[in-house]
Amino acid sequence: MSFAPAWPPDLATARAVRLRRVRLPRWLLGPGWPSRNGTPAFADLVVVNGHVASLQPSDGPGRHVVWTTGDDHDLDGMLALPGLVEAHAHLDKTLTLDRLGETEPGLLGAIAAMMHDRAGWTPEDVRARAGTALTWAWEAGVTRLRTHCDWWEPDTVPLAWHVLGELADEWRPRLRMDRAALMPLTFFAERGEAHRLAQGLARLDPTAKLGAFIHTSRWDPLAMRHLVQAAADAGLGLDLHIDEELDPAAAGLATLAGLLRETAFAGPVMCGHACALSAQHADVALATLDAVARTAITLVTLPATNLLLQDARTGHTPRQRGLTLVKEARERGIPVLIGSDNVQDPFCAVGDYDPLQALGTGVLAAQLPAAFDVWSEAICRHDWLDPGAPMPLAVGAPADLVLFPHARPHGFPARTHGRVVLRGGRLASPHSS
Repeated sequence: MSFAPAWPPDLATARAVRLRRVRLPRWLLGPGWPSRNGTPAFADLVVVNGHVASLQPSDGPGRHVVWTTGDDHDLDGMLALPGLVEAHAHLDKTLTLDRLGETEPGLLGAIAAMMHDRAGWTPEDVRARAGTALTWAWEAGVTRLRTHCDWWEPDTVPLAWHVLGELADEWRPRLRMDRAALMPLTFFAERGEAHRLAQGLARLDPTAKLGAFIHTSRWDPLAMRHLVQAAADAGLGLDLHIDEELDPAAAGLATLAGLLRETAFAGPVMCGHACALSAQHADVALATLDAVARTAITLVTLPATNLLLQDARTGHTPRQRGLTLVKEARERGIPVLIGSDNVQDPFCAVGDYDPLQALGTGVLAAQLPAAFDVWSEAICRHDWLDPGAPMPLAVGAPADLVLFPHARPHGFPARTHGRVVLRGGRLASPHSS
């Protein structure tokens, strides 16, 4: 990712900045925002000391105000998004593809390859790979990232967990990263053990999320109940890999929705994948989404990885895409985020932690309309990752923006290269704070 060299240098130092005639997505603007021919009016954004001081239509009441307090820039309708969100990543596994050799296709083959490689991990290896990933994400415009971390031994904290925690501290406040512990569901088969694991994780990091791999191969509804109860008692949120398969019998998401309502679980809940919805009878899948809509679950779809892993067999062209029902979920008011998931490892051979790339894959795979004005929300809503956080670019929020000098609303996210990343209204670089 490159920064536009001709961008005004005063944006690197100005304390007060007005960005005039910015083209923002429709979802970010209030219901009363004016439009012309169905297109939202341009916006004027005022930044003071790195935070949003005002956001109003360019032809609104403030258009005749003489600006004397700082730098003024007319962007002439340039597209802009708030700071981007990478909602689901695996920095412990990332960038291992080049050393794995040939692997068996599909999810189970990828797991086997990763387990073999994991035996040789060192703190230096994990730090180097994850650090590269964070740099790529920062350059793309990411301000918020969640990484999962495999946790295979119940009595041993993974090596990568500590390294990722150190990196999270080092990268703050340039980029906020948090962790989810990805454990097998079998760890929670016994109620006492489930609570021991959750309490131990909370002591290590009270901001961490408790995660588990929910799959028909090891399905245990009682363990799912223990998982939810243990997270609630420990004050942890949940972030689950759920129904990552094409078996119509998968019941993880439906069971979770019922448990959340039964227990009045208060913590945030993220559910990644939910591929099985696409293989189930419409009545069953839509009933599950109706139940999810009555909870606080946020769904995360991972289009690149699901396209590569689901219905994957040697010599077989896949017939099923493996994506969850994102349009139907959105119609029901369920928050839907789009993530990169695995990057250049045995689970996914492509990717570079650019959420715009994940969005573009989703646009093609799920036939998503209005990518800029509607579906860009799925890579920007940090308040869906952290319920209770303010909307992006709300007054008082950090003025984190990604500008796209070459892009157009139609065809987005095409031509999003050469973007300009602003942090607190200033030009950013990976090493600035």
